[in-house]
Amino acid sequence: MKIRIFTTGGTIDDCDYNSEEKAPKISYTLLKEIAKQSRITADYEVEVLMSKDSRFITDKGRKVILDKCKKCKEDKIIITHGTATMALTAKLLGKENLNKTIILTGSAYPTNKKKSDALFNLGFAFASAQLLPNGVYAAMNGKIFSWNNVKKNLKTGFFEKEKS
Repeated sequence: MKIRIFTTGGTIDDCDYNSEEKAPKISYTLLKEIAKQSRITADYEVEVLMSKDSRFITDKGRKVILDKCKKCKEDKIIITHGTATMALTAKLLGKENLNKTIILTGSAYPTNKKKSDALFNLGFAFASAQLLPNGVYAAMNGKIFSWNNVKKNLKTGFFEKEKS
């Protein structure tokens, strides 16, 4: 089973910028390094789609993500994404009802910081992609959320169910 990873930027990939204008135009990712540090041995391939703070991912950018997921030959996909708008992207993908397992993940702290959650979240996303049935999910901090019932709590910084 091969897993496709699409990177879009976000804190997990050190894309923490104050404005889109300050964001460098880069085509590399830290994901292979993060996967190596996490000792992930699953078969995977990484593709950089964009390198943005998720606050600057527009509907056009989300359409790029959707198109890549549709055209992807693998049926297990991980998308690394900034946490600010991860739920919006999950909703767009979920509404398409693709016959794939798609996991969105990210981190609250950059990979190179001591208290980073990037290593754990990426490992958790790999496990989730291999075990969950087809659908779109956000996998953050040891919890899995369905695309149609997830939001980021801006006060706590954690993801939670949107509906109680």
